[in-house]
Amino acid sequence: MQRILKERDRLLRRTVRFSGLGSCAFAAVCVLLPGAVSVLTLAATLALLAITAIAHYFIGERGTPLWSAICLVSGNFAILLLGIDPGESGMVGVDRDPSIAAVATISVIGAGTLGALALMATVSLPRLVLLGLGFLVTCASVAVSTAPRTFPDSTPLLLTIAAWLAIGAAGWWIAQSVPRVMQRIASIGRAHHAERLASEAEAQRRQDARLLHDTVLATLTLLAHSGVGVSAEALRHQAADDAKLLRQLRLGGVPTPQRSGAYTLEPVAESALGNTLESVKQRFGRMGLDVKWHGSGQVLLPSDVLDAFLGALGECLENVRRHAQVSEADVTITDDEHTLRAMITDAGVGFNLGEVDPARLGFAESVVGRLREVGGNARLFSSPGAGTTVVLEVPKNDEVFGHEQLRSDGAR
Repeated sequence: MQRILKERDRLLRRTVRFSGLGSCAFAAVCVLLPGAVSVLTLAATLALLAITAIAHYFIGERGTPLWSAICLVSGNFAILLLGIDPGESGMVGVDRDPSIAAVATISVIGAGTLGALALMATVSLPRLVLLGLGFLVTCASVAVSTAPRTFPDSTPLLLTIAAWLAIGAAGWWIAQSVPRVMQRIASIGRAHHAERLASEAEAQRRQDARLLHDTVLATLTLLAHSGVGVSAEALRHQAADDAKLLRQLRLGGVPTPQRSGAYTLEPVAESALGNTLESVKQRFGRMGLDVKWHGSGQVLLPSDVLDAFLGALGECLENVRRHAQVSEADVTITDDEHTLRAMITDAGVGFNLGEVDPARLGFAESVVGRLREVGGNARLFSSPGAGTTVVLEVPKNDEVFGHEQLRSDGAR
């Protein structure tokens, strides 16, 4: 808030400077017109305008009330001096009116040169008092200097009053706008904070759903089917991992997905794809699903993309093991300049895509949702009696630091 107020004051000072300097220049042009004033008055007026211009310059730099006071004193002296100018005849009397050029100069000084100061009137109470007195003195000076001798003319005074009031109103509006802007910024900040908290809560909910689906629900499903197709040792191992994870969660731990698709609360060491895919193969091999890898080479992926890719891959293989009624699956990994793909195929019973309950979390959350969060996608193809094929796609980004190496070796 303090920084914004300083910038506001700086803007007002700079505006007063440019307005005041421009008015001083215009007033000098008016007073230099041939026959406007006498030579002595011309010299004195130009000197006072120079002092006023210097004061305006330092108002733009520092804005201290002293320079405003100097500006008001020199400007009003110039107005009074023009009002008593003896003219070309050298006579000062009640029967002589100021020249048109002198009246124009008085109007410019009163309305423009000194009126520009009103822009800073609402910055502080001492400045408001000073400029209020300056307004009254300026109006009095203009009225006295343009007092008609032969015909009434209140135009300079009206211009001065209108300019001071208009510029003062503009300064007040700018000063009042700052709190409104700050309130709007604070309101937007609160809305952004609430939206971020809601997004984080939704992301945490989705992660918790995936965690339960990929671990505890998978183990409970095995138990519900009496561990059919899975050895007792593999079932015990899986249940022990889930129990350990739940104990750590109860103590406040935050789950982190492993490269193999399981979860852990300890730091995960970086590993090559060959080791990662081999761990996936061993995990499903213990549960009776033989995974055959196709494709070879090395691929670099950002860590979050790698986590999402292998988590989705593990869920697809779990679906094959659980629903396809086959003992083997094929995984073909390919990549091009921008995308890494994995195609998981099985020769199982297949199913009708239109009969899948949309409320099921398995494919929608653990596969599609997981990949879309990193800019990837998944496509599913299946029909009864013709097996199932799933194509996983994730983006590659060779310019991202912190890549981890994914290696696929068809000889494994």
